[in-house]
Amino acid sequence: MSLKVSIIPVTPFVQNCCLLCCEETGLAAVVDPGGEIDRILEVAQAAQVEIEKILITHGHIDHVGGVAALADWLSGVPVEGPHRADQFWIDMLEARAEAFGLPGARAFAPNRWLEQGDTVSFGNITLAVRHCPGHTPGHVVYFHPESRLALVGDVLFQGSIGRTDLPRSDFDALIRSIREQLWPLGDDVQFIPGHGPMSTFGVERRGNPFVSDRILASYNRGAPAG
Repeated sequence: MSLKVSIIPVTPFVQNCCLLCCEETGLAAVVDPGGEIDRILEVAQAAQVEIEKILITHGHIDHVGGVAALADWLSGVPVEGPHRADQFWIDMLEARAEAFGLPGARAFAPNRWLEQGDTVSFGNITLAVRHCPGHTPGHVVYFHPESRLALVGDVLFQGSIGRTDLPRSDFDALIRSIREQLWPLGDDVQFIPGHGPMSTFGVERRGNPFVSDRILASYNRGAPAG
């Protein structure tokens, strides 16, 4: 099925909100509307698509700050994701918004929490769900096999990985998620991270200073490589 993707960096966090469009049906999903919903709606209008679903990778405010407002604007389209383990982050949204000076962010109740092995659909597009804890305990990744494309949120970046110095983050879990949930998808898979430019799993396996094959081999021996 034909999938078209528009990356929309939003808010001062420059978070990669994505508009995923099914070209066969004109139906779309928004992934991680962190804010600036007017911009997101403008991109959807220019693409002449109808947003029928909101998908969430994890509960940090830069990824979900605009979820409640966008769902309201779209007359209650369903919100799917993340995994239930991130509910505590969603419950703290208003306090986090005040701390970061981001007015308008509100807590919300996803219509569907996601689990490892689930799928989500819009139009004729189906995405596989992979539970990838570490950056947050409830982080999920979306994978479209036909396009060889993954939306990985803050699990993996070009040349880096997600932070693990936040509440309920876990460095070891993050490394396992990358090694066991992402790398098996294939070196040719392109990925859109939550921030920054796209890359491929193969490029990161060769040169990422945190999770290259050489570095992971050193972890297996009990100490990171120098």
